[in-house]
Amino acid sequence: MLIAGIMAYRRGYMTKHMLSMSERFKLLVDALPSLSLVVVVIGGILAGIFTPTEASAIAVVYSLILGFIYRALKVEQLPNILLSTAKLTAIVIFMIAASSIMSWVMAFTQIPGVIADTLLAMTDNPIVILLIINVILLFVGTFMDPTPAVLIFTPIFLPICVNLGMDPVQFGILLVFNLSLGTITPPVGPILFTGCKVSDVKIDHVIKTLLPFFAVIFLVLMAVTYIPAISMTIPQMMGLVK
Repeated sequence: MLIAGIMAYRRGYMTKHMLSMSERFKLLVDALPSLSLVVVVIGGILAGIFTPTEASAIAVVYSLILGFIYRALKVEQLPNILLSTAKLTAIVIFMIAASSIMSWVMAFTQIPGVIADTLLAMTDNPIVILLIINVILLFVGTFMDPTPAVLIFTPIFLPICVNLGMDPVQFGILLVFNLSLGTITPPVGPILFTGCKVSDVKIDHVIKTLLPFFAVIFLVLMAVTYIPAISMTIPQMMGLVK
């Protein structure tokens, strides 16, 4: 949020588009139905009402309803919307399929096991080992979809991290954090490519703008890696872990 505010100030957004309090309040009220989408989706998942997969369908239906409420959509536009969605989905599925081939090759050639053995042979320093694990996961995440990556690397890196004193909950957050970054970084980056396709923006322009955010995200990743309290405080308060 801080870096977003700094970039907005440097580009003049905060001076050229200053709004009065009444205008801000009106915009907030108008945006509440859209903002509530997060509450519906996340709340429904946590409450056990629907699964994450079903939540995506719920989000689509909810967004479609909001489109008609905001009068941003018309019935005659639906065929073109469905066609564009099919094309975009095909692109994303193709990228996931390509990354799945990469995961099969790695599993077949037993590359993850070689990586783990090499890692332990290189050093016994916990700080260095965790840093190398982060680098490996960041690299893998740029080429591989998170789901197969989790299945391949969890049984390899989890015992190493547990032996270093890391709680499995912290390791899970570390793993997902690393692999999630791959969804917004080239060359695969399905979320990045999807966002560029929807907004009709060239990816090279987006990358330049995202570089400061990547730097901040990396710093947060290092904090999650070396400061257990960031990952463990809330689970411990809820009694989920000791």
